[in-house]
Amino acid sequence: MGTVPVPAEAYYGSQTARAVTNFPVSGLVLPPALVHAMALIKAHAARVNAELGHLDGKLAGAIIRAAREVAEGRLDDQFVVDVFQTGSGTSTHMNLNEVIAGRANEILTGRRGGRAPVHPNDHVNIGQSSNDVVPTAIHVAARLAVENKLNPALKHLAAVLEEKEKEFDPVAKIGRTHLQDAVPMRLGQEFSGYAAQMRAAIERVDAVLPRLEELALGGTAVGTGLNADPAFAPAAIRALAEETGIGFVETRNHFQAQAAQDTAVELSGALKTTAVSLVKIANDLRWLASGPRCGLGEINLPSLQPGSSIMPGKVNPVIPEAVLQVAAQVVGNDATITFAGAGGHFELNTMLPVIAYNLLQAIDLIAAAGRILADKCVAGITANRETCAANIERSLALVTALVPEIGYDRAAAIAKAAYASGRTIREEARASGRVDAATLDRLLAPEPSSAT
Repeated sequence: MGTVPVPAEAYYGSQTARAVTNFPVSGLVLPPALVHAMALIKAHAARVNAELGHLDGKLAGAIIRAAREVAEGRLDDQFVVDVFQTGSGTSTHMNLNEVIAGRANEILTGRRGGRAPVHPNDHVNIGQSSNDVVPTAIHVAARLAVENKLNPALKHLAAVLEEKEKEFDPVAKIGRTHLQDAVPMRLGQEFSGYAAQMRAAIERVDAVLPRLEELALGGTAVGTGLNADPAFAPAAIRALAEETGIGFVETRNHFQAQAAQDTAVELSGALKTTAVSLVKIANDLRWLASGPRCGLGEINLPSLQPGSSIMPGKVNPVIPEAVLQVAAQVVGNDATITFAGAGGHFELNTMLPVIAYNLLQAIDLIAAAGRILADKCVAGITANRETCAANIERSLALVTALVPEIGYDRAAAIAKAAYASGRTIREEARASGRVDAATLDRLLAPEPSSAT
């Protein structure tokens, strides 16, 4: 293929340099989390291969040290291949093999470049292929991100919503269906629904984890394990599980683990559902806080920044709006992952890089959005109790409480008359003479809070 220039300061080599030249597409690179997961795999692979007698101990030591440095993020600037590359992720995988080899050689010889003992394929990549390492790294990176970012953020948001559920339990307000007035409820009950959505989101994500913990390592090129010691993958995966504290296991079937990415699609579906839940919550908060004088105005959101360059004093619901945009991105990511998941042909899915990029980005986005929604918005929400009470009193739907006493048709007549006269249901019912004052007070009294 001829020669290709490689920057003198680079740890990577010619294969990476060719990939940079071949794929000048987006300027985006794969997430550091994926690279760190691959490096963690390489560190354990080198140790196991040395123990099995396939790799010189001195070389293995340098490879492990270099791989650990990559896994710690100390060489992130060396990963320069575009997301949109060869579909197996081979270019980024070789970028990693070359960086580890380059750094390992520097550790051994004290210099970069030149003749060196560690080879990216012959030593760093023993018993491995892009076709099993990249799918493994996607699972490892996603599982760690769920453990360390996503679930803690969703649990935090659910807990903050549950705190508001308790705080707002005494606050009676009007319910709404079809964007029209409905029967009264409690503001705490409304927030209980939001909290339950987040608890269900956690359950959906957790349901995917057993399949996410199955790893493709050991399948090599097509799932047969060619060129890998049969003892290699079980030992490397066991070490990976011990280090992370996560129950990683070798896949039950290497052919599905490399040819299909159904688990990534499944996890993406759970993330999309979570995004849709966040849309519901964010939109409700915007509407409930609309105003301050000409909207619903039943709650107050924290004021974080000026909302207009032209209207003095205007404050916008900026956090819910940011969350809505995150949700839009995550739904788009899911569409990409779904399409890419269908890109499995025979023994390999050839859209692995774009799956990895979109899946890990979606996890990060939802985790961050959940945090800011909890801390910068929900935690500071207050209730406009007077507005809530006044809305109940004005609502025609309050007549529903009279149905057991006077029947549906008579109640409907009172509602119609109240609408025409502009009076409240209480006032119209009294004027009709169909319900005495004591009965009205009993029927139209707000439900007692769940705390009493």
